[in-house]
Amino acid sequence: MLNHKTLFITGSSRGIGKAIALRAARDGANIVIVAKTREPHPKLPGTIFTAAEEIERAGGQALPLAVDIRDADAVKAAVEKAAAHFGGIDILVNNASAINLSGTSDTSVKRFDLMHQINTRGTFVCVQACLPNLQQSANPHVLMLSPPLNMAARWFGPHVAYTMAKYGMSMCVLGMAEEFRSAGIAFNALWPRTAIATAAVRNLLGGGEAVKHSRKPEIVADAAYAILCRDSRACTGNFFIDEDVLRAEGRSDFRGYQVDPDLAPEALLPDFFL
Repeated sequence: MLNHKTLFITGSSRGIGKAIALRAARDGANIVIVAKTREPHPKLPGTIFTAAEEIERAGGQALPLAVDIRDADAVKAAVEKAAAHFGGIDILVNNASAINLSGTSDTSVKRFDLMHQINTRGTFVCVQACLPNLQQSANPHVLMLSPPLNMAARWFGPHVAYTMAKYGMSMCVLGMAEEFRSAGIAFNALWPRTAIATAAVRNLLGGGEAVKHSRKPEIVADAAYAILCRDSRACTGNFFIDEDVLRAEGRSDFRGYQVDPDLAPEALLPDFFL
């Protein structure tokens, strides 16, 4: 159902962003790969160019663009280039994110600024730049990879700076869904029920053992696909959980998404904010 649709996906050179791109590519979608990695990173797999190769092998068309979403002018230029190349933009996926789980005393101002510039400000900038094209689409969607808003102190206390930055993305969903409801542009959030096997989990949340107790990025990608295929006028302002989306699609067995399929589901690591 995403055949010939154009998706502008931030942070799509690896992890969840790339998994969403590959799922859409299987329909023959056009994917704008928006990420910073042009050259191989010693600790992180993939570049915008290797992602483009995978997307095209999967059946999609790819446009790799090296963009730092903290640079509003660069984002605007990327949107213009993508729209000219593919004839418009139908879907924006705000996946790019920075994480640091330090407490207040240990969070440098530089790290605080990085998280807010990428997570909250970057999300706002990308939406603003894509709006003229989304308004011309028949079924426009904006999807944030951000958590449900929950003002419980337990989610702020250990890492207030990170929580503020991620909730900033979710607040964009809350406000923009209402602002653009009459225009028919859908704004939704998607968050995983469990930890997802990404570089962040491996490097920040427990290494290989944490990865073993995680699910693969494909569960988020399949949930995102289901959301993006829905009628934008009937599906907006939601804070979706990946597992719940797939249950609504008739799925009940998620063991195939586990990194270790032999683990009992209750042994999986729950994600933050749930």
